[in-house]
Amino acid sequence: MDPVGVGCVSLAYARVPFYPCSASTWHPLDRFYICGPARLRKTLFEPTKSPPIPQLNPSHHHHARHAHLLHPSPSSNLISLDLLFSPCKLHRTYLSAAGRNNKPLRPSSIREPLFSFGVIADVQYADIPDGRSFLGVPRYYRHSISVLQRAVSTWNKQHNIKFSINFGDIIDGYCPKDKSLWAVQKVLDEFEKFDGPTYHMFGNHCLYNLPRGKLVSLLKMPTDSDRAYYDFSPCPEYRFVVLDAYDFSALGWPRDHPVTAEAFKFLEEKNPNSDKNSPDGLVGVDRRFVMFNGGVGKEQLSWLNDVLQDASARRQNVIICSHLPMDPGSASFAALMWNYDEVMAIVRQYKCVKACFAGHDHKGGHSVDSHGIHHRTLEAALECPPGTSAFGHIEVYPDKLLLSKVVEDGDWRWQQLLCLPLNLPPLSQEDRGSKTKLEGSNRKG
Repeated sequence: MDPVGVGCVSLAYARVPFYPCSASTWHPLDRFYICGPARLRKTLFEPTKSPPIPQLNPSHHHHARHAHLLHPSPSSNLISLDLLFSPCKLHRTYLSAAGRNNKPLRPSSIREPLFSFGVIADVQYADIPDGRSFLGVPRYYRHSISVLQRAVSTWNKQHNIKFSINFGDIIDGYCPKDKSLWAVQKVLDEFEKFDGPTYHMFGNHCLYNLPRGKLVSLLKMPTDSDRAYYDFSPCPEYRFVVLDAYDFSALGWPRDHPVTAEAFKFLEEKNPNSDKNSPDGLVGVDRRFVMFNGGVGKEQLSWLNDVLQDASARRQNVIICSHLPMDPGSASFAALMWNYDEVMAIVRQYKCVKACFAGHDHKGGHSVDSHGIHHRTLEAALECPPGTSAFGHIEVYPDKLLLSKVVEDGDWRWQQLLCLPLNLPPLSQEDRGSKTKLEGSNRKG
């Protein structure tokens, strides 16, 4: 049975392997179809509400796995699926969504992905007691490295994760400066246990601790100079672009460097506060003009244009990675890149960029911009209480990306899935700037 479209909202189906030898049939949940045991077919959830988690008895084998659906975003036509599994047991699950023209994408279960890669953001490790952000959100400085350890262990056990991407801020700004190098190396030692390469980028907390040149070397960035932006292609069909979001910044450069002087002049013009880390009094997207953010410099913008031009000629899909988000719908305004508009103006000259991933805004977020490009901000490992996690992996297909995020709570593990259909047509004005988040992302970090 194929999904159908109602109005401008496309419907979806999911095929979920519950346990061996169970009788399964397609079950319509208004806008959804779910494949599962007969006992679950009696459970109907309202499609516009987040369903309750059922009471499960782990001693019963038929309760060892259960699934429930979250509602789609009416503006982005994206589906989020939340799965509850038995402790420490993750099973392969497939999700597919219909496109805006109501032509369904066939289930991913009929083919393997081109490749998969791991993702984690904002570890911000420090060997200091737990604290809070300036907004009062708890931060677990010592526990964050445990989140990274679980991420690496999970990726290695899956045996199909080709590489991983760290979205910056591997240590925290409160890390004692005489321990900065030690802390960075401690985190990198954990990444080294991964069975593949890890691609890194700068975050503001990295630059609070060590100078740019030192970090480029420590993070083994694949560049032929001290620059911190680069691209790589894991297969002929895809290219990844890693931006240096602090190329133009008041952070990381020597105090007497021309970039530092220019950045401070820029902040003086944009932010009247004496504390340039404060967005107080700034309105809307102007709240991004704070010192803990930064921008992409002119030379890097030119390089980006050349890379996208080449990728277009090669008919490659491009995924852009940046510590700073680049769409107002995917993050708080105070977390955006200074000149995200300039970067996206170059991106929109081409049709090759399909998704932009970022960190920095710890609560995470997701949006689809006016040109149909996905923007996904990843939740921070730093703000995961003990026993919980925030990391995942992305399966890459020719026509979609499948983001699988692990969330832990005590003895239980969720696997949250978000399907990002590629080649979406531009959004209408009504749909622009929509913000879609995985259910529970604020609670679980």
